[in-house]
Amino acid sequence: MKYEVVIGLEIHAQLKTDTKIFCGCSTRFGAAPNSQTCPVCLGMPGVLPVVNKKAVEYAIKAGLAMNCEIMRDNRFARKNYFYPDLPMGYQITQFERPIARNGHLDITLDDGGKKRIGITRIHMENDAGKSSHDPYRPVSLVDLNRAGTPLIEIVSEPDMRSAEEAGAFMRQIHAIVRYTGVCDGNMEEGSLRCDANVSLRLPGAPEFGTRTEMKNLNSFRNIERAILSEIRRQADILDEGGTIVQETRLWNADLGKSMSMRSKEDAHDYRYFPDPDLLPILIDDAWLDQIRADIPELPEAKKERYIKDLGLPPADAAVLTSSIELARYFETCLSLLDKPKLVANWVMVSLLALINAKGLSIADTPVSAEGLVELLNLVEKGEISGTMAKTVFEAMAESGKSARRIVDEKGLAQVSDSSAIEGIIDEVLAKNPAEVSAYQGGKTKLMGFFVGQVMRASKGKANPAVVNQLLEEKLKS
Repeated sequence: MKYEVVIGLEIHAQLKTDTKIFCGCSTRFGAAPNSQTCPVCLGMPGVLPVVNKKAVEYAIKAGLAMNCEIMRDNRFARKNYFYPDLPMGYQITQFERPIARNGHLDITLDDGGKKRIGITRIHMENDAGKSSHDPYRPVSLVDLNRAGTPLIEIVSEPDMRSAEEAGAFMRQIHAIVRYTGVCDGNMEEGSLRCDANVSLRLPGAPEFGTRTEMKNLNSFRNIERAILSEIRRQADILDEGGTIVQETRLWNADLGKSMSMRSKEDAHDYRYFPDPDLLPILIDDAWLDQIRADIPELPEAKKERYIKDLGLPPADAAVLTSSIELARYFETCLSLLDKPKLVANWVMVSLLALINAKGLSIADTPVSAEGLVELLNLVEKGEISGTMAKTVFEAMAESGKSARRIVDEKGLAQVSDSSAIEGIIDEVLAKNPAEVSAYQGGKTKLMGFFVGQVMRASKGKANPAVVNQLLEEKLKS
């Protein structure tokens, strides 16, 4: 394509507090419509908001995790805009003095390289409610349970140049907010969503092109699809000599295209001014140090440690650190069995296949980290083969029983007794004299055939190492 793509994201993360940002109403998802409201979040005259301290701490934690400068003196502003589902008639947000600014994250590109994406600002604000429109009658319904839910908005610099880079940045944000515990990251429920600003320009042009905003994208796939669609749409318009209109567009995932929603406003259109009901938030050293000390090892640092200290390939490290729950499971296994690559293979292949097939979370898996290690120890001790271990794992997943119990109940223990295996080998060799002669005549690849026959005759219980050793001895004689 002859145009350079310029992308910036505005990401909204719902803070994982029990109550709303300016009142004591619950933030629990899925409650009956309008059951979690009070005079404050309903915008009644004469009420006063009170800031949720936990929401402020979560915003600071997110800012620190994203390498931001924390604004020690920050304050709320009113953003004047008609929200049909925010009854106070304005949004309480932050404008000139956000809680965090000038941050960055490094994303991993497809070729394994790194790229730094700037973060302009992170600010706190309250969410609006939810409107639903009756498809059969001229009626709209409003649920205000979500009105007043605490959000942070993470505004990136326009540093991304492809849909893939935008997807990588969003995945990085998703991992960080979940690692730090500030947001549950549930994109299906709207806890994490983003707006994508997209523009095109000719390579080398000094100014950005006119941007459009793709609104409320709530999955990694939809973010990339919507951006690619908008790139194609703008390129077609420019190729035909047209002009891009600055507007907000709504992505229809079912149709795979966007539609115009409204003209895009600039900051001055919102008539921001400091909220007179809320005092500035002052952050001292002690409070900041306390929050900083509570930040865990973040996904990028953890991934680098897995590569450097554990010797794992970058692809393995990326998978294992993709969620904090998976990383915890892996590290629990590793604390019990110091075999990083062996444990990683089982976690990435068998465990992930299990939870994906059954639609489970890591917390709900019937095979605990301790249970998986017990299984791997049986393999390490030579009590069962690696092939048999896969059968045992499947049985553990179905029954919830321990590996040892399944092996004992089903008689799956590996046979390592030389005399027992020797008898099976003698029978196999006696039944295949032509193959024996061929092997002894130089066709050594037949060793695999003999091993397979012995394993089949022993119903997979014979120790493969003992089988190979005894076969070599007998076929030489």
